[in-house]
Parts: sequence; C-alpha cells; structure tokens
Amino acid sequence: MPEIRLAPDLAHAYPHAALAVVTATGLRGDTTWPATATALTALEEAVADGSWAPADETDPRIACWHEAYRAFNVNPRRLRPSVDALGRRLVRKGTLPRINGPVDTYNLVSVRHGLPIGAFDLDSVVGDITIRFAEGTESFTPLGEADTTEHPRPGEVIYTDHLDVLTRCWNHRDAHRTRVTDRTRRAWFILESLTPDSASPLRDATEDLVARLTPHTDQVHARYLGSQQSSATG
Repeated sequence: MPEIRLAPDLAHAYPHAALAVVTATGLRGDTTWPATATALTALEEAVADGSWAPADETDPRIACWHEAYRAFNVNPRRLRPSVDALGRRLVRKGTLPRINGPVDTYNLVSVRHGLPIGAFDLDSVVGDITIRFAEGTESFTPLGEADTTEHPRPGEVIYTDHLDVLTRCWNHRDAHRTRVTDRTRRAWFILESLTPDSASPLRDATEDLVARLTPHTDQVHARYLGSQQSSATG
C-alpha cells in the first residue's frame, strides 16, 4: 500500500489544510448502487424546487479554494476547484454526471458537504503520492484525454506519484491513468478542506462517504492528514 504525504513547504504555506484519506478495498464498482442513485435524484429534485442549493464561491468552504488558487496564480473562475465546478453544473443543468457507483457516490458527498473529493485507483498508482508545489517540468494527462500531455505551472499545487502528476491545481482535474472505473478494486478517496474550522465538517463528510461505500466494499477505513500529521498509509 502506498503512502500519501503533504510536502513540508506546502503544509507550512497552508497550515489549515486538512485531508481525509478513505481506503476502500474489494470495491464493487461494476454492480448497481441504488442508494446513491436515489440520493442523487433527491438532491437534484431539491435543487429544482429551490429547497436546497449547493455551496458557491461566497461560501467559506469554496472561497478558501478560490483564495488558494489565486495564491499560485491560477484564476479559479477559469479553472475551478472540483466542488465549485460540480455545484455550478448541478445548478445550471439540473443534474450531476452518472459515471459509475464509486464516482457518483463521491460526487454526491462532495456537493452535499461542499468539500472537494477525488479518487485514485491504487493499482494504477506508481510508488507513493506527494502533495506539493509543482516545478513546472512534470507531465499530466487529463482525465478523458489519454493522448494529451500538459505541464503544470511552477508553484501550482499538484498530487504526484513516482511517474507523473495525478491531479492539477490541487483538485481541479484528475489524471486519466489513475481514474476510478467500474473495474477498480482498490481505491483512495481524498477529501480536502482549507478552512480553519475544518475538523468537524471534514469528519462529517468522511463518515458520510464511508457509510455509502461500506455496502459495496470488503473493507473501508479513513485516516486524516494535516499540518500535525502530514503522512499516512492505507
């Protein structure tokens, strides 16, 4: 099982950064996930009738990511944090995407709790994962664009393994290589927060995700990272 760590200079620059790493083994993404489907429909209906709305950039949970993006010279209204982009899509189109059970589930939890969530197929990860500032020489192949190669900007926050970049702009977009598919059996789900009072909201979202994953996995558990605990293994 790989290790995931926050680079020391990143932890120093963002002292409120906190992550939950949910490890799911024996994942059954090739089966139906009826509870997720029902919850997504209910969420979409609540948005349609005006009884609920996702967090937007005026919400501290989203505003903190806009501030972070600007700090590494990325316009967050052009390259949006993942949770911001999902919420805007839900409002604009009235639906969230349907990919597969695991992806639909973490998208649901992300929008419900206003926190960015991504995932990696652990059998496609090469070595350990580090969250760090980019040098600008690294390579990245965007999700859904297997023939495209990009290079992050120097100073941009990235996830990287021993091979190349797994996520650009902290949580804007994941890599094609480590995407979670219906064949994924081992995955890491990463939940992120930058707000000073992140502990309780992060745990609430993590517990929600764990509960939704549990019926579809052999084993699932969570670990937490932050400035005081900067690394974890599965």
